[in-house]
Amino acid sequence: MGVSVGVLDHFNIRTRKLADTVRFYEDVLGLEKGARPNFAFPGAWMYSEGKPVVHLVDISATSEPQKPDSGVVHHVAFVSSGFDGMKQRLASKGMAFEARQVPGGDLWQIFVNDPNGVMIELNYEAAREQGAAPIEAVGDMFRQ
Repeated sequence: MGVSVGVLDHFNIRTRKLADTVRFYEDVLGLEKGARPNFAFPGAWMYSEGKPVVHLVDISATSEPQKPDSGVVHHVAFVSSGFDGMKQRLASKGMAFEARQVPGGDLWQIFVNDPNGVMIELNYEAAREQGAAPIEAVGDMFRQ
């Protein structure tokens, strides 16, 4: 029998900026705030396609320090769709982001940071992004 780790279930962010972080994942990335178990600490679960993929824990009432970035985790990636639409959404919200093409051309990526400094990588299969502008026309870095 083979062994597989499987796919990413969720990632957890401990934050003193809960409202800003919820707003980022809802308004910028399009996730939805949804059901969460009745834990003894405040937080939120953010859903993508019906799955709670981002778990937020509000540490503002504790003495736990807010980490200035994502610590040893460099980034968190999502398999995504709608490359041009996401670029337009990020630009309309004034978000700094970077769009790239992985060498070989089969994968397009967008990188954006959440309010806690967590880098989010959005991956798009070029072949599925019909009608999207070629990455060369996109440029490297956008700041609005």
